Amino acid sequence: MTLLPPLTQGDWGDDEYAAVGALFGIPGDDVPRAGSGDPRDPMKFDILGVLARHPKMTREFLTFNGFLLQRGELPLRLRELAILRLAHTRSSVFFWGEHVRVATAGGLPEADIARLAGGNDGFEGTDLLVLEATDELLAVGRAAPETWKQLVDALGTHQAMEVIFVVGTYAMLAMACDTWALVPPPGSAQLGP
Repeated sequence: MTLLPPLTQGDWGDDEYAAVGALFGIPGDDVPRAGSGDPRDPMKFDILGVLARHPKMTREFLTFNGFLLQRGELPLRLRELAILRLAHTRSSVFFWGEHVRVATAGGLPEADIARLAGGNDGFEGTDLLVLEATDELLAVGRAAPETWKQLVDALGTHQAMEVIFVVGTYAMLAMACDTWALVPPPGSAQLGP
């Protein structure tokens, strides 16, 4: 049972719409209304309905998270490999389900997603570097100087910085969503062993 349920349709107001608008980079008045059925209807995304319970915090957080997801320089493939590795490592059922959907919609092959559960075998180049850096960040809370140098050499400073912020942000989100026992929508990919 979810410990912090999403807002119901009648709970959404100006502050909650403004908070969600920060994710999309639009004013709250332009966010589709809850229950509208629009593809960006906030009721289609339980995480938004949960986070919007604290609209001031959520507005600030989603501004940053929106940057990582929509305006950052790190390619979707590398971002989603890092998030999926984190979800698997932390056994985050919610983020595994959500980000398998995001990754496949963004063109990440299902075979690559399935391979993540087995470790780093079969990955190479920048994929392998980002996965190893993610593993290191999760294991010890920082990237070693050599790992940081390799990230910068392969990706440039901006993308290397984003790797660290993506892992840190989604580790925090996974911790919150797992605490609240948030579950992915029906039909989402299941987290394997």
